[in-house]
Amino acid sequence: MAQPLPISRIMYSGLLLQCSPQTSIADAAARMSENSVSSILIAEQDQVIGIWTEHDALALDFTDPDRFNQPVSTVMSSPVLTLPSTMDAGQAAIRLRDSGKRHFLVVDENQSPVGILSQTDLALNQGLEPYLRLREVRAVVARPPLLANGTQSLAEVASQMHRHHADAVVVTCGTGELGILTERDMVRFIARHTSNTPVHELATRPLLTVNEEDPLIHARDLLIDHRIRHLAVVNFSGEVTGLIGYHDMLAGAEQMYLDDLREALEQRDQALAKSRRTLQLAERVIESSFEGIMVTDKEVRIEFVNPAFTQLTGYSPDEVIGRTPEVLSSGRHDAEFYKRMWQSLTTHGYWRGEIWNRRKTGELYLELLTITAITDDQGQTTHYAGLFTDITQNRKNEEQIRQLAYYDALTGVPNRRLLEDRLEHAIRHAHRKDMLLAVMFIDLDRFKEVNDTLGHAVGDELLLQFTARVRDYLREDDTLARLGGDEFIVLLPELDKLSDVTQVAERLIELNRKPYVINNESIQIGSSIGISLYPEDGTTVQELLNGADIAMYRSKRDGRNCYTLFAPSAVESA
Repeated sequence: MAQPLPISRIMYSGLLLQCSPQTSIADAAARMSENSVSSILIAEQDQVIGIWTEHDALALDFTDPDRFNQPVSTVMSSPVLTLPSTMDAGQAAIRLRDSGKRHFLVVDENQSPVGILSQTDLALNQGLEPYLRLREVRAVVARPPLLANGTQSLAEVASQMHRHHADAVVVTCGTGELGILTERDMVRFIARHTSNTPVHELATRPLLTVNEEDPLIHARDLLIDHRIRHLAVVNFSGEVTGLIGYHDMLAGAEQMYLDDLREALEQRDQALAKSRRTLQLAERVIESSFEGIMVTDKEVRIEFVNPAFTQLTGYSPDEVIGRTPEVLSSGRHDAEFYKRMWQSLTTHGYWRGEIWNRRKTGELYLELLTITAITDDQGQTTHYAGLFTDITQNRKNEEQIRQLAYYDALTGVPNRRLLEDRLEHAIRHAHRKDMLLAVMFIDLDRFKEVNDTLGHAVGDELLLQFTARVRDYLREDDTLARLGGDEFIVLLPELDKLSDVTQVAERLIELNRKPYVINNESIQIGSSIGISLYPEDGTTVQELLNGADIAMYRSKRDGRNCYTLFAPSAVESA
């Protein structure tokens, strides 16, 4: 793995563009545009208090150019994220990815600003290896392009870009020609107080393209030669399939960095397990490690810890040397856990696994730990070396990804994907047990009126209260899922008779009749429910969902605030 460059070698260290908090947004945008930079620092009395970037410009209301005259301090991000100038480029790339930010203020050992590091800086200075290893353009294009009609207004497109976290949008112009709008264009429009005009008048044309099969290094050269940040990616038919920019190239390099780092750690684990070197050599290795390492004698008394150990646990060497690793014990693992650990060490000479420990502050953290027995020439264990990495945030990220994949972001109930999995399982179970199951499609009456008159925040709170009422009533094995908007599904497995279903439907309608109180205001809505049954109305997931959907619309036509059982006549009249 190539040695990463320190960020002090690749950051922008020229004149750091600054303005006062009172500077107008338009003036700040003009200074950024004139200097061709992607961010501006907001400073007060020689102290940096915020940052405003090209990406932040997308959040502005382009329908009101007077908004651009307000102070930039009203839209800046604060506090400003910082990196030490001694950090290497690989670590900085990971920090940028994890934070979701594109700019970091680089500071020296006295916390004084010395430069700005952006994604573009990292992409331009990561060397040729990532481009050669990734090879083709298609290797880093992960998503389709964001498209906009040329007749859309500037405000609509800016909102669209902000909503999709996009830094560029492909514009279809009236002549069929394609153009592009970028965050940098938005800053220029703000500086000029551009009105809310159709974007086909503002898009840059022609749209420069690169083929999916082209070498990635070719795309990089085009970006540099044309002094642009985006290229459209086209397939063999000439269709635009994506946009590629420095951000995409950097994402590919980040993954390579992580793969290389993981490979290096595995190699080091193996080297420690087989090593017959002296403890002095082992200390030299682990002193320079980014992972926490401690070395104990054969009686498991700590003899040495590296700086990373202190950083991760909060304990200095003086506080732990001579003590056992029990000082870190979280109390979460029982005696059987440690018994299996020592059995592995005795039998195989190493143990690797996840373990909860406790920092000096009392905070619990999850670590990936590798323990290796170090032996002498006679094969007798003389020391134990433990190497660990804090993976608490990784686990949180995994749980968050799972939550986003299977649960509704607002209400926390299952989404369509998880619902279909549960319904498919329930169908198989009902078939084996020869039992009834029901699918209820619930649509909230007057919900759109609540959203339009009282606002989406009230609408969201109403949805939260609705789901709380329904979940409190349902059985433990029942499922409430949200399809989107005000549409919900209730899955009722293991039923004996139809009356069990209708009783639930009547109760849910009654529950929803009760007023909702939000911001001291009473809100009355209703609910229309459609019901399909297994196996009478369908034997597949889609058949049952479609049947309940059709029955729900029949309820709405029949006056709302009622339930309807699916029937063939409902299909004919739908």
